[in-house]
Amino acid sequence: MTKLKLKKKVYIIGLILFLLILVGAYFGNKIYQDYKYKQTYEYKFIEHGYTLEEAKSLVQFYQKESQLENILALEKNSYILELIKEKYYIDNNLSRYLDYKEKNEETTTKDVVAIVNVNGDYKYYEHDIPTDTSLNFLINVNKYYTLPEDFEPIDIEDISIRYSYEGNRISKEANDAYVSMWNAANTAGYTLIVNSSYRDYQEQVDVYNSKKASLGEKEADKIAARPGHSEHQTALSIDVFEMNNQSTLTFKDSPAYTWLKENAYLYGFIERYPAQKEYLTGYSAEAWHWRYVGEDVAKIIHDEDITFDEYYAYYIENQA
Repeated sequence: MTKLKLKKKVYIIGLILFLLILVGAYFGNKIYQDYKYKQTYEYKFIEHGYTLEEAKSLVQFYQKESQLENILALEKNSYILELIKEKYYIDNNLSRYLDYKEKNEETTTKDVVAIVNVNGDYKYYEHDIPTDTSLNFLINVNKYYTLPEDFEPIDIEDISIRYSYEGNRISKEANDAYVSMWNAANTAGYTLIVNSSYRDYQEQVDVYNSKKASLGEKEADKIAARPGHSEHQTALSIDVFEMNNQSTLTFKDSPAYTWLKENAYLYGFIERYPAQKEYLTGYSAEAWHWRYVGEDVAKIIHDEDITFDEYYAYYIENQA
Protein backbone atom coordinates (compact mmCIF):
# COMPACT_ATOMS: atom_id res chain seq x y z
CA MET A 1 0.00 0.00 0.00
CA THR A 2 2.84 2.36 0.88
CA LYS A 3 4.63 1.48 -2.35
CA LEU A 4 1.50 2.20 -4.33
CA LYS A 5 1.14 5.61 -2.72
CA LEU A 6 4.80 6.31 -3.39
CA LYS A 7 4.46 5.38 -7.07
CA LYS A 8 1.40 7.55 -7.33
CA LYS A 9 3.21 10.44 -5.73
CA VAL A 10 6.20 9.97 -8.04
CA TYR A 11 3.84 9.83 -11.04
CA ILE A 12 2.13 13.07 -10.01
CA ILE A 13 5.44 14.81 -9.43
CA GLY A 14 6.70 13.58 -12.81
CA LEU A 15 3.53 14.76 -14.48
CA ILE A 16 3.85 18.17 -12.85
CA LEU A 17 7.47 18.44 -13.93
CA PHE A 18 6.53 17.41 -17.46
CA LEU A 19 3.78 20.04 -17.56
CA LEU A 20 6.17 22.64 -16.19
CA ILE A 21 8.66 21.76 -18.92
CA LEU A 22 5.94 22.03 -21.55
CA VAL A 23 4.78 25.38 -20.20
CA GLY A 24 8.36 26.59 -19.91
CA ALA A 25 9.11 25.47 -23.47
CA TYR A 26 5.95 27.15 -24.75
CA PHE A 27 6.65 30.46 -23.07
CA GLY A 28 10.36 30.19 -23.78
CA ASN A 29 9.64 29.71 -27.47
CA LYS A 30 7.13 32.56 -27.37
CA ILE A 31 9.71 34.83 -25.78
CA TYR A 32 12.29 33.74 -28.36
CA GLN A 33 9.90 34.24 -31.28
CA ASP A 34 8.96 37.64 -29.90
CA TYR A 35 12.63 38.52 -29.66
CA LYS A 36 13.22 37.33 -33.23
CA TYR A 37 10.22 39.31 -34.54
CA LYS A 38 11.55 42.45 -32.93
CA GLN A 39 14.67 42.05 -35.05
CA THR A 40 12.61 42.08 -38.27
CA TYR A 41 12.14 45.13 -40.44
CA GLU A 42 8.40 44.67 -40.26
CA TYR A 43 8.53 45.31 -36.52
CA LYS A 44 11.05 48.13 -36.93
CA PHE A 45 8.74 49.89 -39.39
CA ILE A 46 5.80 49.51 -37.02
CA GLU A 47 7.91 50.99 -34.24
CA HIS A 48 8.80 53.79 -36.67
CA GLY A 49 5.11 54.68 -36.93
CA TYR A 50 3.90 52.67 -39.93
CA THR A 51 0.83 50.45 -39.78
CA LEU A 52 1.23 46.69 -40.04
CA GLU A 53 -0.06 46.77 -43.62
CA GLU A 54 2.33 49.58 -44.56
CA ALA A 55 5.23 47.78 -42.91
CA LYS A 56 4.50 44.60 -44.86
CA SER A 57 4.30 46.55 -48.12
CA LEU A 58 7.66 48.21 -47.52
CA VAL A 59 9.37 44.94 -46.63
CA GLN A 60 7.87 43.26 -49.67
CA PHE A 61 8.97 46.03 -52.02
CA TYR A 62 12.47 46.72 -50.70
CA GLN A 63 14.50 43.52 -50.92
CA LYS A 64 17.90 44.83 -49.88
CA GLU A 65 18.83 45.53 -46.27
CA SER A 66 20.54 48.77 -47.30
CA GLN A 67 17.28 49.98 -48.87
CA LEU A 68 15.30 49.16 -45.74
CA GLU A 69 17.83 50.94 -43.57
CA ASN A 70 17.60 54.00 -45.79
CA ILE A 71 13.83 54.14 -45.29
CA LEU A 72 14.23 53.81 -41.53
CA ALA A 73 16.73 56.66 -41.58
CA LEU A 74 13.98 58.94 -42.91
CA GLU A 75 11.14 60.37 -40.91
CA LYS A 76 7.98 58.25 -41.18
CA ASN A 77 6.25 59.17 -44.44
CA SER A 78 3.32 57.17 -45.78
CA TYR A 79 3.70 58.94 -49.13
CA ILE A 80 6.51 56.48 -49.82
CA LEU A 81 3.80 53.82 -50.20
CA GLU A 82 2.29 55.84 -53.03
CA LEU A 83 5.64 56.40 -54.73
CA ILE A 84 6.65 52.74 -54.89
CA LYS A 85 3.45 51.90 -56.76
CA GLU A 86 4.58 53.99 -59.72
CA LYS A 87 6.02 52.00 -62.63
CA TYR A 88 9.00 54.29 -63.18
CA TYR A 89 9.93 54.66 -59.51
CA ILE A 90 13.71 54.77 -59.00
CA ASP A 91 14.93 54.02 -55.49
CA ASN A 92 17.95 56.31 -55.70
CA ASN A 93 15.60 59.25 -56.28
CA LEU A 94 13.45 58.70 -53.19
CA SER A 95 14.65 61.65 -51.12
CA ARG A 96 14.30 63.93 -54.16
CA TYR A 97 10.72 62.70 -54.75
CA LEU A 98 9.85 63.53 -51.15
CA ASP A 99 11.49 66.96 -51.33
CA TYR A 100 9.74 67.80 -54.59
CA LYS A 101 6.34 66.70 -53.30
CA GLU A 102 6.78 68.77 -50.16
CA LYS A 103 7.38 71.87 -52.29
CA ASN A 104 4.73 71.00 -54.90
CA GLU A 105 1.83 69.45 -52.99
CA GLU A 106 -0.65 69.58 -55.89
CA THR A 107 1.58 67.58 -58.23
CA THR A 108 0.38 64.02 -58.86
CA THR A 109 2.58 61.14 -57.73
CA LYS A 110 3.02 60.05 -61.36
CA ASP A 111 4.32 63.49 -62.29
CA VAL A 112 6.52 63.73 -59.20
CA VAL A 113 8.31 60.56 -60.30
CA ALA A 114 8.52 61.65 -63.95
CA ILE A 115 9.75 65.17 -63.18
CA VAL A 116 12.44 64.09 -60.74
CA ASN A 117 13.58 61.21 -62.97
CA VAL A 118 14.31 63.66 -65.80
CA ASN A 119 16.04 66.05 -63.35
CA GLY A 120 13.18 68.54 -63.48
CA ASP A 121 13.67 69.29 -59.80
CA TYR A 122 16.83 71.16 -60.81
CA LYS A 123 16.96 74.45 -62.72
CA TYR A 124 17.76 74.27 -66.41
CA TYR A 125 21.42 74.74 -67.29
CA GLU A 126 22.43 74.81 -63.62
CA HIS A 127 22.90 71.06 -63.18
CA ASP A 128 25.17 70.02 -66.05
CA ILE A 129 25.90 66.32 -66.47
CA PRO A 130 28.49 65.22 -69.04
CA THR A 131 26.57 62.85 -71.29
CA ASP A 132 27.78 59.33 -72.03
CA THR A 133 28.94 59.64 -75.63
CA SER A 134 29.59 55.89 -75.85
CA LEU A 135 25.86 55.18 -76.02
CA ASN A 136 25.77 55.75 -79.77
CA PHE A 137 22.16 56.39 -80.89
CA LEU A 138 20.94 56.35 -77.26
CA ILE A 139 23.04 59.34 -76.26
CA ASN A 140 21.05 61.85 -74.21
CA VAL A 141 21.43 65.58 -74.78
CA ASN A 142 19.09 68.10 -73.18
CA LYS A 143 19.11 71.01 -70.72
CA TYR A 144 20.97 68.87 -68.19
CA TYR A 145 23.11 66.49 -70.26
CA THR A 146 25.89 68.22 -72.19
CA LEU A 147 28.18 67.42 -75.07
CA PRO A 148 31.79 68.62 -75.12
CA GLU A 149 32.47 71.48 -77.51
CA ASP A 150 34.74 69.30 -79.66
CA PHE A 151 32.30 66.37 -79.93
CA GLU A 152 31.97 65.08 -83.47
CA PRO A 153 29.66 62.18 -84.39
CA ILE A 154 31.17 59.29 -86.29
CA ASP A 155 29.83 57.71 -89.46
CA ILE A 156 28.05 60.87 -90.58
CA GLU A 157 26.92 61.25 -94.18
CA ASP A 158 24.91 63.50 -96.50
CA ILE A 159 21.17 63.03 -96.86
CA SER A 160 20.29 62.75 -100.54
CA ILE A 161 18.56 65.82 -101.99
CA ARG A 162 15.75 63.48 -102.98
CA TYR A 163 14.77 63.36 -99.30
CA SER A 164 16.21 66.61 -97.99
CA TYR A 165 17.30 70.12 -98.80
CA GLU A 166 20.94 70.32 -99.78
CA GLY A 167 23.58 70.37 -97.08
CA ASN A 168 21.87 68.16 -94.49
CA ARG A 169 23.81 65.36 -92.80
CA ILE A 170 23.04 62.70 -90.20
CA SER A 171 24.59 59.44 -89.02
CA LYS A 172 24.52 56.58 -91.55
CA GLU A 173 22.22 54.37 -89.43
CA ALA A 174 19.74 57.21 -88.93
CA ASN A 175 19.94 58.10 -92.60
CA ASP A 176 19.19 54.54 -93.72
CA ALA A 177 16.21 54.45 -91.36
CA TYR A 178 14.98 57.83 -92.60
CA VAL A 179 15.08 56.70 -96.23
CA SER A 180 13.00 53.66 -95.33
CA MET A 181 10.53 55.91 -93.50
CA TRP A 182 10.47 58.35 -96.42
CA ASN A 183 9.59 55.54 -98.84
CA ALA A 184 6.78 54.29 -96.58
CA ALA A 185 5.39 57.81 -96.19
CA ASN A 186 5.63 58.37 -99.93
CA THR A 187 3.65 55.18 -100.55
CA ALA A 188 1.02 56.55 -98.18
CA GLY A 189 0.88 59.77 -100.20
CA TYR A 190 3.26 62.06 -98.29
CA THR A 191 6.54 63.53 -99.50
CA LEU A 192 8.76 64.21 -96.51
CA ILE A 193 11.56 66.75 -96.60
CA VAL A 194 14.36 67.47 -94.09
CA ASN A 195 15.27 71.12 -93.69
CA SER A 196 17.64 70.87 -90.73
CA SER A 197 19.82 68.13 -89.28
CA TYR A 198 23.39 67.98 -87.97
CA ARG A 199 24.86 71.16 -86.53
CA ASP A 200 28.27 71.42 -84.95
CA TYR A 201 28.87 73.36 -81.74
CA GLN A 202 29.63 76.66 -83.44
CA GLU A 203 26.54 76.46 -85.63
CA GLN A 204 24.46 75.99 -82.49
CA VAL A 205 26.13 79.04 -80.98
CA ASP A 206 24.92 81.04 -83.97
CA VAL A 207 21.38 79.60 -83.87
CA TYR A 208 20.95 80.18 -80.13
CA ASN A 209 22.44 83.68 -80.14
CA SER A 210 20.14 84.65 -83.01
CA LYS A 211 17.04 83.48 -81.11
CA LYS A 212 18.26 85.15 -77.94
CA ALA A 213 18.86 88.44 -79.72
CA SER A 214 15.39 88.52 -81.25
CA LEU A 215 13.32 86.95 -78.45
CA GLY A 216 15.29 87.34 -75.26
CA GLU A 217 16.90 84.55 -73.24
CA LYS A 218 13.73 83.24 -71.59
CA GLU A 219 11.83 82.75 -74.85
CA ALA A 220 14.92 81.55 -76.71
CA ASP A 221 15.40 78.78 -74.15
CA LYS A 222 11.91 77.45 -74.92
CA ILE A 223 12.63 76.82 -78.58
CA ALA A 224 16.40 76.55 -78.98
CA ALA A 225 19.10 74.64 -77.15
CA ARG A 226 22.13 76.34 -75.75
CA PRO A 227 25.45 75.29 -77.31
CA GLY A 228 26.52 71.87 -76.03
CA HIS A 229 22.93 71.00 -75.19
CA SER A 230 21.58 70.50 -78.72
CA GLU A 231 20.48 67.12 -80.07
CA HIS A 232 21.37 68.34 -83.54
CA GLN A 233 25.04 68.08 -82.58
CA THR A 234 24.58 64.28 -82.23
CA ALA A 235 23.65 63.84 -85.92
CA LEU A 236 20.65 61.79 -84.79
CA SER A 237 17.93 64.44 -85.11
CA ILE A 238 16.11 65.80 -88.12
CA ASP A 239 13.60 68.60 -88.58
CA VAL A 240 11.24 67.03 -91.09
CA PHE A 241 8.18 68.47 -92.83
CA GLU A 242 5.99 67.54 -95.79
CA MET A 243 6.48 69.25 -99.16
CA ASN A 244 2.93 70.61 -98.99
CA ASN A 245 3.24 71.85 -95.38
CA GLN A 246 6.54 73.29 -94.19
CA SER A 247 5.18 75.65 -91.55
CA THR A 248 6.12 75.25 -87.90
CA LEU A 249 2.73 76.76 -87.09
CA THR A 250 0.52 74.32 -89.01
CA PHE A 251 2.53 71.14 -89.52
CA LYS A 252 1.13 69.69 -86.28
CA ASP A 253 -2.35 69.75 -87.84
CA SER A 254 -1.33 68.07 -91.10
CA PRO A 255 -2.07 64.49 -92.22
CA ALA A 256 1.68 63.98 -92.72
CA TYR A 257 2.30 64.68 -89.03
CA THR A 258 -0.46 62.25 -88.08
CA TRP A 259 1.23 59.63 -90.25
CA LEU A 260 4.57 60.23 -88.54
CA LYS A 261 2.94 60.08 -85.13
CA GLU A 262 1.49 56.66 -85.95
CA ASN A 263 4.35 55.15 -87.93
CA ALA A 264 7.74 56.79 -87.29
CA TYR A 265 8.54 54.43 -84.39
CA LEU A 266 8.48 51.51 -86.82
CA TYR A 267 11.63 52.99 -88.37
CA GLY A 268 13.32 53.91 -85.09
CA PHE A 269 12.26 57.56 -84.85
CA ILE A 270 10.47 59.28 -81.98
CA GLU A 271 8.86 62.70 -81.62
CA ARG A 272 11.42 64.26 -79.33
CA TYR A 273 9.38 67.19 -78.00
CA PRO A 274 5.69 66.20 -77.99
CA ALA A 275 2.82 68.42 -76.93
CA GLN A 276 1.72 68.19 -73.28
CA LYS A 277 5.21 67.00 -72.30
CA GLU A 278 6.92 70.37 -72.22
CA TYR A 279 7.38 70.14 -68.44
CA LEU A 280 9.47 67.01 -68.99
CA THR A 281 11.43 67.85 -72.13
CA GLY A 282 12.03 71.52 -71.33
CA TYR A 283 10.97 72.63 -74.81
CA SER A 284 7.84 73.85 -76.49
CA ALA A 285 6.23 71.17 -78.65
CA GLU A 286 7.99 70.62 -81.99
CA ALA A 287 5.95 68.39 -84.29
CA TRP A 288 8.76 68.49 -86.85
CA HIS A 289 11.67 67.42 -84.63
CA TRP A 290 12.27 63.65 -84.85
CA ARG A 291 15.07 61.74 -83.16
CA TYR A 292 16.53 58.37 -84.13
CA VAL A 293 16.83 55.89 -81.23
CA GLY A 294 16.50 52.54 -83.01
CA GLU A 295 13.40 50.44 -83.60
CA ASP A 296 13.37 48.56 -80.27
CA VAL A 297 13.65 51.67 -78.10
CA ALA A 298 11.27 53.66 -80.30
CA LYS A 299 8.62 50.96 -79.85
CA ILE A 300 8.91 51.11 -76.05
CA ILE A 301 8.66 54.90 -76.04
CA HIS A 302 5.68 54.78 -78.41
CA ASP A 303 3.85 51.97 -76.59
CA GLU A 304 4.41 53.41 -73.12
CA ASP A 305 3.77 57.00 -74.21
CA ILE A 306 6.85 58.40 -72.51
CA THR A 307 9.53 60.87 -73.57
CA PHE A 308 13.08 59.89 -74.40
CA ASP A 309 14.15 61.66 -71.19
CA GLU A 310 11.93 59.32 -69.16
CA TYR A 311 13.16 56.28 -71.06
CA TYR A 312 16.78 57.26 -70.50
CA ALA A 313 16.32 57.76 -66.76
CA TYR A 314 14.52 54.48 -66.12
CA TYR A 315 15.81 52.05 -68.71
CA ILE A 316 19.42 53.21 -69.06
CA GLU A 317 20.67 55.10 -66.02
CA ASN A 318 18.58 53.11 -63.56
CA GLN A 319 19.89 49.82 -64.99
CA ALA A 320 23.54 50.86 -64.93
